[in-house]
Amino acid sequence: MGIFDFLTGEFIDVIHWVDDTRDTMVWRFEREGHEIKYGAKLTVREGQAAVFVHEGQLADVFTPGLYMLETNNMPILTTLQHWDHGFKSPFKSEVYFVSTTRFTDLKWGTKNPIMLRDPEFGPTRIRAFGTYTIRVKDPARFLTEIVGTDGEFTSDEISYQIRNIIVQEFSRVIAGSNIPVLDMAANTADLGKLIVAEVAPVLDGYGIAMPEFYIENISLPPAVEEALDKRTSMGLAGDLGKFTQYSAAEAMTAAAKSGAGAGAMGAGMGMGMGMMMANQMAQPGPWGQAPAQPAAGAVPPPPPPVEHVWHVAENGQTRGPFSKAAMGRMAQAGEITRDTHVWTAGQDGWMKAEDVRELAQLFTILPPPPPGA
Repeated sequence: MGIFDFLTGEFIDVIHWVDDTRDTMVWRFEREGHEIKYGAKLTVREGQAAVFVHEGQLADVFTPGLYMLETNNMPILTTLQHWDHGFKSPFKSEVYFVSTTRFTDLKWGTKNPIMLRDPEFGPTRIRAFGTYTIRVKDPARFLTEIVGTDGEFTSDEISYQIRNIIVQEFSRVIAGSNIPVLDMAANTADLGKLIVAEVAPVLDGYGIAMPEFYIENISLPPAVEEALDKRTSMGLAGDLGKFTQYSAAEAMTAAAKSGAGAGAMGAGMGMGMGMMMANQMAQPGPWGQAPAQPAAGAVPPPPPPVEHVWHVAENGQTRGPFSKAAMGRMAQAGEITRDTHVWTAGQDGWMKAEDVRELAQLFTILPPPPPGA
């Protein structure tokens, strides 16, 4: 091998990067002590950018394409090297390939519950999690601000910082949105847009964009979820008396079927006992005794009236429940007026006290004049 062949082999004449990973954002072309030959071919594929760093200074950024590294297409590098008349000798520069594709399915979530004031539940805590997507939109800024001289930079190295930014802005946006917790699931898309708008300026300083952001779930503490489940169950049960009868009959039937050695007779007896218990619970009278039957021709008395209890709304807060007697005392003390909004079970929304027939009389009965008046 001649001396010319030896020198030619010492120079790199093809520079490219083929990425076989899904998380590498920046990869430095390893020279292994070799110099880059003048006129070498640089291949930048779609979804990549090549950044040249010469003697510690950022020189050029090459977008996708095939380049011959010559003076006419490397003006900045030529200026740095002070080659006024072009250069033919090899030169040493670091080449960083930056992936400009989207990095998807990155996770975010709240480590600790977020405190907020809900219009319906009052002070409460929520948790949230989801996914987001990022991509490098300014390779030069990303290299100088984040990567530095790291030879291989992955998305995991910056995802933790981005998660902290997301959680900070999510906490601030969600606390100031005044959206009820029960309505947040219907507004996740709008909340996501608000959060991206707040996060974008910070990421722009890193040379990064966030094309996609998703809120997958917003959850309440277990105690609040349990209370909501009970409220839902009560609504589904409807008539609680009939629901109790049905539950008792089902329990007795299940107990009879699960008894060892009872057979078909035991199951039939269990069903009969369940129905008897349900009927017994539906009728007044001591347990185990036949209910008192009205005399022939006698009209049974009507059921006792149901006493309502009332909730009072003041300054966006609710108090109660209060009995009618308590409401009367509050009216005399001036704690409630005709314009006070009240609500009781079965009432269609909040109403003024003077518009409720049962409470209107509390404001029309005046005490007699005092003695000696």
